[in-house]
Amino acid sequence: MERRYAIGVDYGTESGRALLVDIATGEEVATHVTPYPHGVIDERLPGTGAKLGHDWALQHPDDYLEVLRRSVPAVLEEAAVDPERVVGIGIDFTACTMMPLDERGTPLCMLEEWRENPHSWVKLWKHHAAQGEANRINQLAAERGETFLRRYGGKLSSEWMLAKVWQIANEAPEVYDRADAFMEAADWVVMRMTGRLVRNSCTAGYKAVWHKRDGFPSADFLRALDPRLETLAETKLRGPIEALGSKAGGLAESMAQLLGLRPGTAVAVGNIDAHAMVPAVGVVTPGKLVMAMGTSTCHLLLSDREVHAEGICGVVEDGIVPGYYGYEAGQSAVGDIFAWYVEEAVPSYAKENAAEEGVSVHEWLERRAAAAKPGESGLVALDWWNGNRSVLMDADLSGVIVGLTLQTKPEEMYRALLEATAFGTRAVIEAFERSGVDVEELYACGGLPQRNRLLMQIYADVTGREIRIADSTQTAALGAAMFGAVAAGAEAGGFDSVVEAADRMARIREETFKPIPDNVAVYDKLYREYKELHDYFGRGADDVMKRLKAIKGEQRQPGLS
Repeated sequence: MERRYAIGVDYGTESGRALLVDIATGEEVATHVTPYPHGVIDERLPGTGAKLGHDWALQHPDDYLEVLRRSVPAVLEEAAVDPERVVGIGIDFTACTMMPLDERGTPLCMLEEWRENPHSWVKLWKHHAAQGEANRINQLAAERGETFLRRYGGKLSSEWMLAKVWQIANEAPEVYDRADAFMEAADWVVMRMTGRLVRNSCTAGYKAVWHKRDGFPSADFLRALDPRLETLAETKLRGPIEALGSKAGGLAESMAQLLGLRPGTAVAVGNIDAHAMVPAVGVVTPGKLVMAMGTSTCHLLLSDREVHAEGICGVVEDGIVPGYYGYEAGQSAVGDIFAWYVEEAVPSYAKENAAEEGVSVHEWLERRAAAAKPGESGLVALDWWNGNRSVLMDADLSGVIVGLTLQTKPEEMYRALLEATAFGTRAVIEAFERSGVDVEELYACGGLPQRNRLLMQIYADVTGREIRIADSTQTAALGAAMFGAVAAGAEAGGFDSVVEAADRMARIREETFKPIPDNVAVYDKLYREYKELHDYFGRGADDVMKRLKAIKGEQRQPGLS
């Protein structure tokens, strides 16, 4: 039988990758990574030198097209695959990553007259400068008893569409007025591929407060928030919203030539990167928590019922796998914390020793940290280096390490940071269980589980649960490819549902990480200390973190707030 393929394109924080997959077996035939030429823009605008404010994070939209231009032809060439055998292509994206567009669908930052205005650029998911807007949205929604608020754990995030759009209206009203539409980067790339404006139900549901039956927040609420926002949903957020696995359209002639694929190849509607990972690890039924672990972590869970609880970033019907309610929670920084420590805080001798041993600094620290017992360092940390997403939903919180002495070693600090992220995940699991949503099994995917065995053993010990690991190192791209095959449909050589695709294409490693009873007992004690600090700093007993942030804002050089 002639082999059939799908392509998944995974857009991360620093780079994008294309993955060519045999849809009959899930074999990953070829992959190619394209680093974003402009990277994360968080200090100055490209070309202009304009200084950005605190908590800004932007990107250049052409970087996303560069991934298509380079990585898709590269995987086809590497595998020597006939484009006729590629049945579909799907993409996933970090979210909410949004941009203002003109009436032709061109990002405003790509127009000469707007490129010097930071608000015309793509706001990356980790742009947190709209926290003030998020706070006011949450306050008004709570005062009015808006029902949508319950579906998001009682708080909307500064990372999401509404807060970011309102920040633009408040700080750059000329950009807000000029914008014909605000769009997720995932949907914009799909529009460029197909020529059709279609929004996906995943980002709309989790990041733009859209509901399958109720739609967006009411015009009455938006008007109460700001009269300029009254018609936002029907104008600047307009467009059909289609379910995951739907076919957004066929690949346009010009894009087909650029990518080396045949015109009309099925293109799936966009998806969120973490959410695409769930079927890629074979999870298509309730009770299995998937931890998509990378620079940050998303916690995804399926259930056959809808409940509302603190710490749930969103519950969306059909949001991950059709037929179930999909729950999302998360941690705003995980791998980013470890990277910060290695790049900014590790002493020079550790880097020199790692170089002499021919290993990375991460490996050098991991080896030494693994030789220690839980609790041996006397340290406990809070994992809020990029704020807290779950369960407190507060970007103004910051990181803490308690117990430092003159004898503290770098590997001990490193292990404390690993443990802090595991404690944060346990807090998420407990929030789910308090709400009545069962967590029976844990799955881990993304870059971190493949590289750091100590980290995964710590997670097993801290949560007291066995953890299964994805076999693929490109789990998001694999999931995107699955949805590409579903968009094509069985008649075109693909699949009619993501459940069928997962049955054929998903893979899990045989090895698992099991909790070690002695370690579990110690981590139960350390977790109690973590929770004391978590509630003390996070629930208002002491707002020192926010006061420090305010002083920092007052003292920094003039710039955008």
